Amino acid sequence: MAFTVLFQGDSITDCGRNNCGGAGYTNNGLGPGYPSLIASRLQCDYPAKDIAFINKGISGNRIVDLYARWRIDGLNLNPDIISILIGVNDTWHEFGNHNGVDVPRYARFYRELLEWSKATLPNVKFVLLEPFVAPGLVGKPEFVAEVAERAQVVKGLADEFGAIFLPLQGIFNDAFKKAPENHWTPDGVHPTPAGHQLITDAWLKATADIFAKL
Repeated sequence: MAFTVLFQGDSITDCGRNNCGGAGYTNNGLGPGYPSLIASRLQCDYPAKDIAFINKGISGNRIVDLYARWRIDGLNLNPDIISILIGVNDTWHEFGNHNGVDVPRYARFYRELLEWSKATLPNVKFVLLEPFVAPGLVGKPEFVAEVAERAQVVKGLADEFGAIFLPLQGIFNDAFKKAPENHWTPDGVHPTPAGHQLITDAWLKATADIFAKL
Protein backbone atom coordinates (compact mmCIF):
# COMPACT_ATOMS: atom_id res chain seq x y z
CA MET A 1 0.00 0.00 0.00
CA ALA A 2 1.33 3.42 -0.96
CA PHE A 3 2.56 5.88 1.62
CA THR A 4 0.17 8.76 0.98
CA VAL A 5 0.80 12.49 1.31
CA LEU A 6 -2.26 14.74 1.30
CA PHE A 7 -1.95 18.46 0.61
CA GLN A 8 -4.83 20.59 1.86
CA GLY A 9 -5.64 24.28 1.85
CA ASP A 10 -6.84 27.12 -0.31
CA SER A 11 -5.76 28.61 -3.65
CA ILE A 12 -2.07 28.57 -2.72
CA THR A 13 -2.27 24.79 -2.53
CA ASP A 14 -4.91 24.41 -5.28
CA CYS A 15 -2.85 26.42 -7.78
CA GLY A 16 -4.99 25.38 -10.77
CA ARG A 17 -4.70 21.68 -10.03
CA ASN A 18 -7.71 20.81 -12.20
CA ASN A 19 -6.41 22.72 -15.22
CA CYS A 20 -2.80 21.60 -15.44
CA GLY A 21 -1.50 18.85 -17.71
CA GLY A 22 -0.94 17.93 -21.32
CA ALA A 23 1.99 17.11 -23.57
CA GLY A 24 2.62 13.90 -21.71
CA TYR A 25 2.61 15.61 -18.32
CA THR A 26 -0.53 14.53 -16.48
CA ASN A 27 0.49 16.10 -13.16
CA ASN A 28 -2.09 13.82 -11.49
CA GLY A 29 -4.22 16.76 -10.41
CA LEU A 30 -1.43 18.27 -8.35
CA GLY A 31 -1.25 21.64 -10.13
CA PRO A 32 1.98 23.50 -10.88
CA GLY A 33 2.59 24.76 -7.33
CA TYR A 34 4.44 23.46 -4.32
CA PRO A 35 2.57 20.11 -4.06
CA SER A 36 3.74 19.18 -7.55
CA LEU A 37 7.27 20.39 -6.90
CA ILE A 38 7.45 18.34 -3.72
CA ALA A 39 6.08 15.24 -5.45
CA SER A 40 8.49 15.64 -8.36
CA ARG A 41 11.51 15.88 -6.08
CA LEU A 42 10.55 12.93 -3.90
CA GLN A 43 9.54 10.69 -6.81
CA CYS A 44 12.88 11.44 -8.42
CA ASP A 45 14.90 10.88 -5.23
CA TYR A 46 13.01 7.73 -4.16
CA PRO A 47 11.88 5.97 -7.35
CA ALA A 48 11.71 2.57 -5.65
CA LYS A 49 9.44 3.75 -2.86
CA ASP A 50 5.67 3.63 -3.25
CA ILE A 51 4.65 7.21 -2.42
CA ALA A 52 1.34 8.71 -3.54
CA PHE A 53 0.55 12.42 -3.56
CA ILE A 54 -2.92 13.96 -3.46
CA ASN A 55 -3.80 17.65 -3.70
CA LYS A 56 -7.24 18.62 -2.42
CA GLY A 57 -6.70 22.35 -1.97
CA ILE A 58 -9.65 24.49 -3.09
CA SER A 59 -9.35 28.14 -4.04
CA GLY A 60 -11.19 30.47 -1.68
CA ASN A 61 -11.41 28.05 1.22
CA ARG A 62 -11.51 29.23 4.82
CA ILE A 63 -11.03 26.92 7.80
CA VAL A 64 -14.79 26.32 8.00
CA ASP A 65 -14.90 25.24 4.34
CA LEU A 66 -12.01 22.87 4.90
CA TYR A 67 -13.66 21.41 7.99
CA ALA A 68 -16.95 20.89 6.13
CA ARG A 69 -15.28 18.65 3.54
CA TRP A 70 -12.69 17.07 5.81
CA ARG A 71 -14.14 13.58 5.83
CA ILE A 72 -14.39 13.09 2.07
CA ASP A 73 -11.31 15.13 1.13
CA GLY A 74 -9.23 14.11 4.10
CA LEU A 75 -9.98 11.19 6.36
CA ASN A 76 -11.51 8.95 3.69
CA LEU A 77 -8.24 9.16 1.73
CA ASN A 78 -6.37 7.49 4.61
CA PRO A 79 -3.26 9.67 4.32
CA ASP A 80 -0.02 9.06 6.19
CA ILE A 81 0.94 12.73 6.07
CA ILE A 82 -1.52 15.62 6.06
CA SER A 83 -0.01 18.94 4.98
CA ILE A 84 -2.22 21.97 5.67
CA LEU A 85 -1.91 25.62 4.64
CA ILE A 86 -5.08 27.54 5.54
CA GLY A 87 -5.88 30.90 7.09
CA VAL A 88 -5.30 33.86 4.81
CA ASN A 89 -8.82 33.70 3.36
CA ASP A 90 -10.28 33.75 6.87
CA THR A 91 -8.89 37.29 7.03
CA TRP A 92 -9.13 38.27 3.35
CA HIS A 93 -12.83 37.40 3.10
CA GLU A 94 -13.57 39.60 6.09
CA PHE A 95 -11.83 42.58 4.56
CA GLY A 96 -13.39 41.89 1.17
CA ASN A 97 -17.01 41.00 1.89
CA HIS A 98 -17.39 40.60 5.67
CA ASN A 99 -17.44 36.82 5.41
CA GLY A 100 -14.26 35.96 7.25
CA VAL A 101 -13.70 33.72 10.26
CA ASP A 102 -12.51 35.40 13.45
CA VAL A 103 -9.27 34.18 15.01
CA PRO A 104 -10.78 32.36 18.03
CA ARG A 105 -13.23 30.50 15.78
CA TYR A 106 -10.38 29.73 13.36
CA ALA A 107 -8.42 28.21 16.23
CA ARG A 108 -11.38 26.16 17.41
CA PHE A 109 -12.18 24.68 14.01
CA TYR A 110 -8.52 24.00 13.27
CA ARG A 111 -8.07 22.17 16.56
CA GLU A 112 -11.23 20.13 16.02
CA LEU A 113 -9.99 19.18 12.56
CA LEU A 114 -6.70 17.91 13.98
CA GLU A 115 -8.39 16.10 16.87
CA TRP A 116 -10.77 14.40 14.45
CA SER A 117 -7.86 13.34 12.27
CA LYS A 118 -5.90 11.87 15.17
CA ALA A 119 -8.94 10.02 16.48
CA THR A 120 -9.56 8.49 13.05
CA LEU A 121 -5.96 8.05 11.89
CA PRO A 122 -3.84 7.64 15.06
CA ASN A 123 -0.56 7.33 13.17
CA VAL A 124 -1.03 10.28 10.83
CA LYS A 125 1.68 12.93 10.74
CA PHE A 126 0.86 16.61 10.31
CA VAL A 127 2.82 19.29 8.48
CA LEU A 128 1.29 22.64 9.40
CA LEU A 129 2.26 25.59 7.23
CA GLU A 130 2.12 29.08 8.67
CA PRO A 131 -0.19 31.55 6.88
CA PHE A 132 1.81 34.44 5.45
CA VAL A 133 1.50 37.72 3.55
CA ALA A 134 3.74 40.28 1.90
CA PRO A 135 3.11 43.36 4.08
CA GLY A 136 4.03 45.92 1.45
CA LEU A 137 1.69 44.46 -1.16
CA VAL A 138 -1.26 43.78 1.14
CA GLY A 139 -1.01 47.37 2.31
CA LYS A 140 -3.29 47.06 5.35
CA PRO A 141 -1.51 46.84 8.73
CA GLU A 142 -4.61 45.34 10.35
CA PHE A 143 -4.68 42.61 7.68
CA VAL A 144 -1.03 41.79 8.35
CA ALA A 145 -1.58 41.80 12.12
CA GLU A 146 -4.53 39.40 11.91
CA VAL A 147 -2.67 36.94 9.70
CA ALA A 148 0.14 37.06 12.26
CA GLU A 149 -2.38 36.08 14.95
CA ARG A 150 -3.42 33.11 12.85
CA ALA A 151 0.23 32.16 12.44
CA GLN A 152 0.55 32.03 16.22
CA VAL A 153 -2.50 29.77 16.38
CA VAL A 154 -0.93 27.36 13.89
CA LYS A 155 2.39 27.35 15.76
CA GLY A 156 0.57 26.57 19.00
CA LEU A 157 -1.39 23.75 17.39
CA ALA A 158 1.77 22.31 15.88
CA ASP A 159 3.33 22.21 19.33
CA GLU A 160 0.17 20.72 20.84
CA PHE A 161 -0.15 17.95 18.27
CA GLY A 162 3.54 17.21 17.73
CA ALA A 163 3.33 18.42 14.14
CA ILE A 164 6.05 19.68 11.85
CA PHE A 165 5.69 23.47 11.63
CA LEU A 166 6.84 25.52 8.65
CA PRO A 167 7.44 29.20 9.57
CA LEU A 168 6.56 30.54 6.13
CA GLN A 169 6.23 34.18 7.18
CA GLY A 170 9.82 34.22 8.36
CA ILE A 171 10.96 32.36 5.28
CA PHE A 172 9.26 34.87 3.00
CA ASN A 173 10.47 37.81 5.10
CA ASP A 174 14.05 36.61 4.55
CA ALA A 175 13.34 36.28 0.82
CA PHE A 176 11.96 39.84 0.71
CA LYS A 177 15.44 41.03 1.70
CA LYS A 178 16.92 39.39 -1.40
CA ALA A 179 14.41 40.60 -3.98
CA PRO A 180 11.27 42.77 -4.01
CA GLU A 181 8.11 41.29 -2.58
CA ASN A 182 6.53 40.99 -6.03
CA HIS A 183 9.32 38.63 -7.06
CA TRP A 184 7.88 36.13 -4.59
CA THR A 185 4.16 37.00 -4.72
CA PRO A 186 2.32 39.26 -7.19
CA ASP A 187 -0.49 40.26 -4.83
CA GLY A 188 0.87 39.74 -1.34
CA VAL A 189 -0.82 36.35 -0.91
CA HIS A 190 -0.32 34.00 -3.87
CA PRO A 191 3.25 32.86 -4.53
CA THR A 192 5.04 33.18 -7.84
CA PRO A 193 6.92 30.08 -9.06
CA ALA A 194 9.87 31.32 -7.00
CA GLY A 195 7.61 31.60 -3.97
CA HIS A 196 6.33 28.09 -4.47
CA GLN A 197 9.94 26.91 -4.62
CA LEU A 198 10.57 28.55 -1.24
CA ILE A 199 7.69 26.58 0.26
CA THR A 200 8.85 23.41 -1.46
CA ASP A 201 12.40 23.67 -0.17
CA ALA A 202 11.22 24.30 3.40
CA TRP A 203 8.74 21.40 3.26
CA LEU A 204 11.31 18.95 1.91
CA LYS A 205 13.91 19.95 4.49
CA ALA A 206 11.45 19.61 7.37
CA THR A 207 10.23 16.17 6.30
CA ALA A 208 13.51 14.71 5.03
CA ASP A 209 13.86 12.15 7.83
CA ILE A 210 10.37 10.75 7.24
CA PHE A 211 11.03 9.85 3.61
CA ALA A 212 14.60 8.68 4.19
CA LYS A 213 13.26 6.08 6.65
CA LEU A 214 10.42 4.72 4.52
